[in-house]
Amino acid sequence: MFIFSKRFLLSVVVAGAITFCAGYAYGVQPHMIGPDGGDVRSLAYDPHNPDRILLGTSSGQIFESTDRGQSWMRFAHLGDGADYVLDHMVFDPADSRKLYVAAWSIERETGELFRSRNGGKSFESLNGMRGKSIRSFAMSASDPKILVAGALDGVFRSEDGGDHWTRISPEGHKDIKNIQSVAIDPKNPDVIYAGTWHLAWKTDDGGRAWHQIKNGVIDDSDVFSLIVDPQQPSTVYLSACSGIYKSTSAGDLFHKVQGIPFSARRTRVLKQDPNHEDVVYAGTTEGLWKTQDAGATWHRATAPNIIVNDVMIDPGDSSRVLLATDRSGVLLSTNNAGSFMASNEGFAHRQVRALLDDDRNPNTLYAGMVNDKEFGGVFVSHDDGQRWSQLSNGLNGRDVFTLAQDRKGDIFAGTNAGLFRLNSATHSWMRVNLPGMMPNIPDLAIEGDSMYVPTSSGTLLVSHNLGKTWTVQRAAKHEPFLKVRADHGMVVAATYTSLLVSPDNGKHFNTVQSLPVTLITGIAIDDNSDVWISSAQGLFHQHDRGGWEPVNAQLPKAKIVSLDYDEHSRELLAIVDGSSEVFASRDDDGRRWHRVEDAGLPLHRAIPMRNHMLALSMYEGIVSFDNNNERMTARAEQSGGSE
Repeated sequence: MFIFSKRFLLSVVVAGAITFCAGYAYGVQPHMIGPDGGDVRSLAYDPHNPDRILLGTSSGQIFESTDRGQSWMRFAHLGDGADYVLDHMVFDPADSRKLYVAAWSIERETGELFRSRNGGKSFESLNGMRGKSIRSFAMSASDPKILVAGALDGVFRSEDGGDHWTRISPEGHKDIKNIQSVAIDPKNPDVIYAGTWHLAWKTDDGGRAWHQIKNGVIDDSDVFSLIVDPQQPSTVYLSACSGIYKSTSAGDLFHKVQGIPFSARRTRVLKQDPNHEDVVYAGTTEGLWKTQDAGATWHRATAPNIIVNDVMIDPGDSSRVLLATDRSGVLLSTNNAGSFMASNEGFAHRQVRALLDDDRNPNTLYAGMVNDKEFGGVFVSHDDGQRWSQLSNGLNGRDVFTLAQDRKGDIFAGTNAGLFRLNSATHSWMRVNLPGMMPNIPDLAIEGDSMYVPTSSGTLLVSHNLGKTWTVQRAAKHEPFLKVRADHGMVVAATYTSLLVSPDNGKHFNTVQSLPVTLITGIAIDDNSDVWISSAQGLFHQHDRGGWEPVNAQLPKAKIVSLDYDEHSRELLAIVDGSSEVFASRDDDGRRWHRVEDAGLPLHRAIPMRNHMLALSMYEGIVSFDNNNERMTARAEQSGGSE
């Protein structure tokens, strides 16, 4: 089924025990069931306990591992929403209870710098950096009280562990802005390097004077990463959109590193092996590259379709290398980057937009992803979500918005480029021939032999023989169709502001255009074949005379983003914008609602399944409210983080 997506991702509070609605279990602790993997932005290990690793995401969420990155648990959430990108996490090597996390917003030009004094059990937002979009952050190796933050509006420095901050770049400077990377000389904290969206700059006196360091660097270079050799500070590596550069003169002159193809020009991160100074890793948009001779030669250590956001080398065992990647989660090597394997147990940062339980196989679930390209598509679990495997052959990286099953057991997927059917013999997806040129299919409904396929081109495709032939219904206002529901012979399809309604299984449709709404967000058909719609203007119900009336629903004052009907409990289910809660109403008038579940993180749809409920989170996969799932029950309760 289609879920309306709030944003394109790059890209919370602790759940408590609550009362569940009639027909379900009571007091069930919600937990994540995957599918594992997704986007990872940063990794950091505890210097006093390297087995403990933190993982930062692009939704303000931090995960923790206590077993060297083999498994993960939700640990803390930073910020009021789900828009913070956590690209930099730094422990104080003298006192690892002190931890800094830099954040920038993916939706606005703002951000914060957070500090914890108790290892992450709680965080405070540092006043001097509040509201700044912090894209880079560094701690002095010679004095951990000295911190440098690079933001969109310049470079800032603290000499007291973050209590007070001073701008050290000239205010309003036309070039020293949009700071993408910073580095501090390991022996002299007054020597600071700053990479911008156009070349790099350096100060030798704590910011009183700056000079551009561009000798040998192509002039249009966007500097993503800077590192200074801890033993030989005159050796500086710089990565840019034009390649990787090395200086042996503290930035006075750079030479372009050879051996990496120009096509791998976006090197997002450089990391030096703490135990072998000649070993440097380059995480690029076309895989991980490695040099073992200080940059003289390089080789690629992963497949070219891996986008690397961060690299972490185990300080006690350099053969263990962890990668933070786009879409493929955490990759772990135990043989000096000779090979990598996924290490995502307990970690999910995916946008699941469709969920289907197989009515032929009660323990089988199908999940559809968006924004994961070749690492997404459809995943299947045969044990109620404890383990998942990718089932995407034939989808070729397409987004999956909706999943449905026909009476013969065949599975269909609506994507951003057409409708597909799963071939059960070959376990691959085959395109279904539809009128039009590979239309965007945001939703799908199947009842009996009838299929109803809304498209973004403003047509509703109807088949009464499971897709052999089709008829076309057009939207009255030439708007895209968003949703469709079919139940007990009633069919309802919605555009932004209008409905097509059929009471006779799609044989005849009536157009409803007089709705006082700007965006329809949900449709539900109850056991009495009454139709309900949710919108930006609230909840509406079709009354006996065929007209529509607004419902003064007792819900939080926010837009309803999803609406469904649970046939098991005979309740309407709703979620409001930004909420972690599922609300239910059993009243015929839909006015009285009660909270039935709190997932502890933002949701966009609740999906009832047999005798329990699942929910789709905004960015962290599927939430289960079934206490029979053993996969994460114990682990989910161990975290000491504060959210």
